[in-house]
Amino acid sequence: MAQFLIVTDDASDWRPYLPSDSMVPVNDYLQAGAYAGQGVTQVLNLCRSYDYLSSGYYCSLLAEARGHRVIPSVMTINDLSQDRFFSLPQAGLDKLPPQDEVLSFKLYFGRCDKPGLERIGRKIFERFTVPVLTVELALVADKWQVLKIAPFPFQELSDSEQDEFAKYLEIFARKVWRAPKPSRRFRYEIAMLVDEQEKMPPSDKGALKRFIKAANRIGMDLNIIGPDDLSRLGEYDGLFIRATTNIANFTYRFAKTAAQLGLVVMDDPESIMKCTNKVFLSELLANHKVSTPKSLVIMESMQNWELIVIEEIGLPAVLKVPDGAFSLGVVKVKTVEELRTQAQRIFEHSSLILAQEYLPTEFDWRIGVLNRQPIYACRYYMSRGHWQIYQHHQSGRISSGGFDAVDLKQVPSAVLDVALKAANLIGSGFYGVDAKAVNGRACVIEVNDNPSVDHGIEDLFLGDLLYDRVMTEFLRRIQLRGL
Repeated sequence: MAQFLIVTDDASDWRPYLPSDSMVPVNDYLQAGAYAGQGVTQVLNLCRSYDYLSSGYYCSLLAEARGHRVIPSVMTINDLSQDRFFSLPQAGLDKLPPQDEVLSFKLYFGRCDKPGLERIGRKIFERFTVPVLTVELALVADKWQVLKIAPFPFQELSDSEQDEFAKYLEIFARKVWRAPKPSRRFRYEIAMLVDEQEKMPPSDKGALKRFIKAANRIGMDLNIIGPDDLSRLGEYDGLFIRATTNIANFTYRFAKTAAQLGLVVMDDPESIMKCTNKVFLSELLANHKVSTPKSLVIMESMQNWELIVIEEIGLPAVLKVPDGAFSLGVVKVKTVEELRTQAQRIFEHSSLILAQEYLPTEFDWRIGVLNRQPIYACRYYMSRGHWQIYQHHQSGRISSGGFDAVDLKQVPSAVLDVALKAANLIGSGFYGVDAKAVNGRACVIEVNDNPSVDHGIEDLFLGDLLYDRVMTEFLRRIQLRGL
């Protein structure tokens, strides 16, 4: 469990708040070797100034040298001091409805009491993780622009602002005040990221419960967190992502932030980047001579691209959106007219399309790979009357084919070989390799960086052993890092 320290300039700074054993004067923290070698330590730097070479600056600098997780980090302090441009679309500030021409407010751990600023505050805090920020926005030509984003000393907060600060600090760092749990205490804690709103999550509730029990069996606590809990990552030793990953959504931000904090992350941001884009994956596999269906990347500007697809791939062919998932953005075309029509539809959203040879099979293999070793095998059968495993109906209903999990010994050696070769090009994380076996030829369809693990499907053969293997790998990695 992480130790929590609140560092201030002087003990008197904390007088307006409830006494806490976690409060440490900065001069005590700056002593040579202070608080080093005490396990995972989360430091909340509340010094009045973060200016270069100030006590506040050195607090964050020495925290990082000691392996402590500190907020704000030295990189954040430097980013703020250099007044770098803050991208409005990425921050969501362009979504703010027009109101006053100038909008000023304070953020306490990315939150404030002003209605309508929840999303904006969270985005700013993700970019600049500072306890208290003062923000000024200006409405220019119906678009919001950032005038100022700067740290604000918590020592100078008014009485009403102190109440807001205390409220949001308690939300941010509940462990400072939380009474010890009467139940068994665990040496390590892992956050399991899920999205309660997701219709087709990588793991159902039955599987999530079994991951939690598996972690408990080996002395780890596995806690479920959601998309709004980015600021809580510093509490944990690891992050296990059980939400569908994508570079453009919250999962990548969580993976990136957790990796920067030194957590063990499964799957890591590099794996997400490599696996979620089918064009990248196709190029990677081709360069390393991994067997795949015949593939071709096409662009709208290519002359006679339709003829090239027909000549090199043939019809029917499969067209894929680079970052599609669960059979979304994947279409089969049988004629030249369908090829043109579907490609034009995809070109409206993506400058590239991956065209692949259509290989009809009764089922696809899924080989689960963990730390460069296969751990499970499952066969997914095509949806009845459809050419894919998942069929998305116009009504919004989703149907799928049958499945069976089998002993790895029953998997054709060619399928295992090609799956391992593909997964090992990505990394040493937890992957699900989809493969087909056609006329003795095994080829990779895709590599998933957070493979599905549902109770009664992928665990049908191994049972609880599957969950034990994944959690044991987490424990091994945490211990290797000396956390």
